Amino acid sequence: MAENLLEIRNVSKIFRIGGMLSRKKLTAIDDVSLTITNERPVILSIVGESGCGKSTLCKMILRVHKPDMGEIYLNGKRYSDKRAYDPLQFRLDVQPIFQNPYESFSARKTVDTYLFNTALRLGICKTRKEAEERIDEVLKSVGLSLSVVKGKYPTQFSGGELQRVSIARALITRPKLIVADEPVAAIDASMKMNIVNLFKELKDKYNVSFIYITHDLSTAYYVSDYIATLYRGCLIEYGPAKEIMDDPAHPYTELLMNAIPRVGDKWDESMVMPDLEEKEYSLTCCKFAARCPYATDRCRQSRPSETQLPHARKVLCFKAEP
Repeated sequence: MAENLLEIRNVSKIFRIGGMLSRKKLTAIDDVSLTITNERPVILSIVGESGCGKSTLCKMILRVHKPDMGEIYLNGKRYSDKRAYDPLQFRLDVQPIFQNPYESFSARKTVDTYLFNTALRLGICKTRKEAEERIDEVLKSVGLSLSVVKGKYPTQFSGGELQRVSIARALITRPKLIVADEPVAAIDASMKMNIVNLFKELKDKYNVSFIYITHDLSTAYYVSDYIATLYRGCLIEYGPAKEIMDDPAHPYTELLMNAIPRVGDKWDESMVMPDLEEKEYSLTCCKFAARCPYATDRCRQSRPSETQLPHARKVLCFKAEP
């Protein structure tokens, strides 16, 4: 067995924005490295405010975008190695859960159609009877059943129920990794914790790791084993969830902790500074310096290197240096 389930090594993604004459480069992901081992299933939350690069990183893991620099490995196999890429095996090993469950299902098809297609067309089940058993099992694991879902259309479910169906659909393949991009953002606040509770239960039941993309830090704190904080495309802090959120080492993480007092709260819009936003992406010094209460001339002149802290933590900040 490969040592690491997923390994992201020094990955960057650059977009070209604007017209032909005014085109600019935007570094959406800037030299990010992350690892999920095969030792035990974990939930890794990738957090940050809108525009920090969370969804771009998610799409690179799902092979929707290709990195411009760096490499991504799944079970030791490079994404860029076309000879080693098996599209079917990848779909079995890695499954997505998207933000709005109503966009994942057509209003013209019954929900169970999607579940049977996943089970039969990917070759997981050989007969319809086998598929029914597998589908009923995964639906029951999320608090539903085939008898409840069968023959019904997406509009006959609440957002929370439909997201549960999305989770069940992802589990049909017995994946090793589920990438959940803002899975509770479109769900009523009363249902958010039910969904993230499911992640915790399913992680051990199905031996599956989750990447949970979110800007809701309170649910991230509750559900995560590890947290990675992104800011303007940079991974600025990483480590065990409790360690990071109880004692943040980066000023930006500290600011986020103070801004999220309860479940469902998001960052105050006053934190966003649009006039600085585009410039911050291209800075070669610390990208947070203009907003940091601890910034010095050194921060405004050069970019900090990664500092290793106890308990497998790392932070991109001069303030954290010994």
